[in-house]
Amino acid sequence: MTTTLPTYEDVLTRYEPVLGLETHVELGTRSKMFCGCATGFGADPNTQVCPVCLGLPGSLPVVNAAAIEYAIRLGLALNCSIASWCRFSRKNYFYPDMPKNFQISQYDEPLCTDGYLDIEVDGEAVRIGIERVHLEEDTGKSTHVGGATGRIHGASHSLVDYNRAGIPLVEVVTRPIPGTGALAPEVAHGYVTELREICRTLGISDVRMEQGSLRCDVNVSLNRSGAGWGTRTETKNVNSLRSVQRAVRFEMSRQAGVLDAGGRIVQETRHFHEDTGATTSGRSKEEATDYRYFPEPDLVPLAPDPAWVEQIRAALPELPAARRARLAELLGATPAEMRAMGNAGVVDLVAATTAAGAPAGEARKWWLAYLAQRANAAGVEPAELGITPAQVAEVIALVDDGTLSDALARQAIDGVLETGRDPAEIVAERGLRTVSDTGALGAAVDEAIAAQPDVVAKIRGGKVQAVGPLVGAVMRATGGQADAAVVRALVLQRLGVDS
Repeated sequence: MTTTLPTYEDVLTRYEPVLGLETHVELGTRSKMFCGCATGFGADPNTQVCPVCLGLPGSLPVVNAAAIEYAIRLGLALNCSIASWCRFSRKNYFYPDMPKNFQISQYDEPLCTDGYLDIEVDGEAVRIGIERVHLEEDTGKSTHVGGATGRIHGASHSLVDYNRAGIPLVEVVTRPIPGTGALAPEVAHGYVTELREICRTLGISDVRMEQGSLRCDVNVSLNRSGAGWGTRTETKNVNSLRSVQRAVRFEMSRQAGVLDAGGRIVQETRHFHEDTGATTSGRSKEEATDYRYFPEPDLVPLAPDPAWVEQIRAALPELPAARRARLAELLGATPAEMRAMGNAGVVDLVAATTAAGAPAGEARKWWLAYLAQRANAAGVEPAELGITPAQVAEVIALVDDGTLSDALARQAIDGVLETGRDPAEIVAERGLRTVSDTGALGAAVDEAIAAQPDVVAKIRGGKVQAVGPLVGAVMRATGGQADAAVVRALVLQRLGVDS
């Protein structure tokens, strides 16, 4: 039987959402967490394995020092306290992609604790409490073959690739996030977006969600006022920013539908379906006791030297929020313009173009409009276009001094993209200079006036704004090389109309 879910707006009239986000980040180390195997993505199945990451008898793990440093970097960036002493545990459970039948992780003694991350959502500041940042090893990857869904149910057989098993992971666990109301999906999206940018800035991961190097488990519960928090569900391994947002929204509506019908929410893991935006039941959610945690007997405890931690802190790069604030001031950009540049990935390009001498407003205009269109058409990021910020600044200067119109500037940019040569060379070779000589333009203006008597009548009747079609005709006749302002003035002069 198909159940009609309440609308999202209807849910908010009766329930308050509480979020919890568990984000797994694969660290970009050259070798795995406890062995020397390579970590490159896309290698042939089971070619980056050894007795340690396969859990063969007699093999012993050794901690990857770079992974410890990367985790401390992230903990410091998230305002966490760094433990003076911590250790690894064994998390016991059976699954085919877990070759040892346990995962080496951190349980009650994590490396980083008690932090926070401030984000901005719809102009509102939201502080997300960070419970812990802990280290563990990733699992292998199962591929279920023969079913319609790609999941184990209905598959004829499964294949397991252990290349990923043992790759270092940090798991970032938030505290419960209440009080977000209608913004709950946007808060989840904003948090994961900012965390991804921090990891990228720190240089600890490529955070490519499509390759699984960043995955998010989305916890959602609903509560009624005064009734205490509801039972949560955990939607596992959501692998896109948009899907994080959709998973929150769907779970809020689904859970409200269950509660409205007098049912109860089952604490369980759930699967997210990209095609429908829905979640479906996975398995009942284990408690910590079900994993039978105990200290890993083959690894000594970690005791980071406080002086080393301070060295790491001092070497942290400028973090995304501070950088955005600095660039907003430098570029004179509004919050909306900063969001637009951030969404298009052009903040650095605009800043570099401005540093090369272009006015900030013009730099924003060209990168967010024409160059963004060219990047989209080519299926690349703007930074991957074959034009440098210095070359864009040169084009802008040619527009400012009247050498090029905007239309000719686009042609000049196209020439740079096609050849890689500088704009001045393209302009000289293709004769792209603006024509502003009234004598040279006179014939084209007269032809445009003669061809459009109805437009002329409107202008002479007082509708000066109707001059556009005449200017456009002259621009077409001159191959876009006429100075539009000069053409407009010349047309009105010919017609005896004041501008």
